[in-house]
Amino acid sequence: MRTMRLRTVHPLLWAGWAALAAGAVLCVLGWYGVSGERFAERQLPYLASCTVPGAALIVAGSVLITHGRGALAAARVEELYGLLVAAEPEGTEPGTASAAAPLAVSGELLMVPGGTLWHRADCPLVAGKAEAVPVDAKLVRGGELSPCPICEPAEADD
Repeated sequence: MRTMRLRTVHPLLWAGWAALAAGAVLCVLGWYGVSGERFAERQLPYLASCTVPGAALIVAGSVLITHGRGALAAARVEELYGLLVAAEPEGTEPGTASAAAPLAVSGELLMVPGGTLWHRADCPLVAGKAEAVPVDAKLVRGGELSPCPICEPAEADD
């Protein structure tokens, strides 16, 4: 049963949203000040004191939000990896292959035209593919094809 946990909000996201809001307010104030002045020399103080810092805050807020979401995504990936490692059978160490039955045991070898690997016939990468053809021994001996890392056909099967 899955337990409910509190979601934590990263401070970078809050800071990013605050910077975006402050930048938007400054830009609106700068626009309002500029719109009330007729001459350019009287508009410059509003541009310098409100609009330019407001635009800088908007850019900074966008960067903070992007970085915060990336950190949040990385934390979620780490959590999922932890769950995946915890789900392995008790008798095996994390990261090692299980001692269960092999994935593919067929003696017939197949390849996909244009591919770079050769497979056992019951390998999940070629099983059910109509375009899979028997392996050409010349390609294997010439080194143009390598064994599939999933079904691991032995070269003695050639």
